[in-house]
Amino acid sequence: MIGRLGGAAAALLAYGLALPAHAELITQKALTHAVALAIAQGAVDACKAKGYAVSVHVVGRDGETIVAIRGDGAAPHTWENSRRKAYTARTTRAPSAAFAARIAKNDPLALQQATLPGMIGIAGGLPIKAGDDTIGGGGVSGSPSGNDEPCLQAGIDAVRDELR
Repeated sequence: MIGRLGGAAAALLAYGLALPAHAELITQKALTHAVALAIAQGAVDACKAKGYAVSVHVVGRDGETIVAIRGDGAAPHTWENSRRKAYTARTTRAPSAAFAARIAKNDPLALQQATLPGMIGIAGGLPIKAGDDTIGGGGVSGSPSGNDEPCLQAGIDAVRDELR
């Protein structure tokens, strides 16, 4: 009996020595609902001021939607496009326009990523960062070409202090 316990104790001791001495949890910043809502509403308002009806999505660190707004008069397809732009920007940690450019250059990785659910190679998505850490993404769809991104940037700029 003691031999068995001694062997078990030795095994537990060896297992315990293999564990990291100071295991730690990861501390990460995350978008709050209030900040995500301010970004989305700021983007809708910026586009509306220019006469554009848009949809906006803001996704968090995990790529899941935190806030989605379909502005008055926004076309039905803008809802899905804005979600995919936000997801693409979060996933690639870069503007969705950069992902579109990589696809246009036949970048093998981008071509593979483009087949994944939720990805899209269309401008209008931006990563949302706290310092160098990408904590989310935003996407706007519905304005004429080249106008989605500036509207989204206006929403992000409105909460710049909260993203530090």
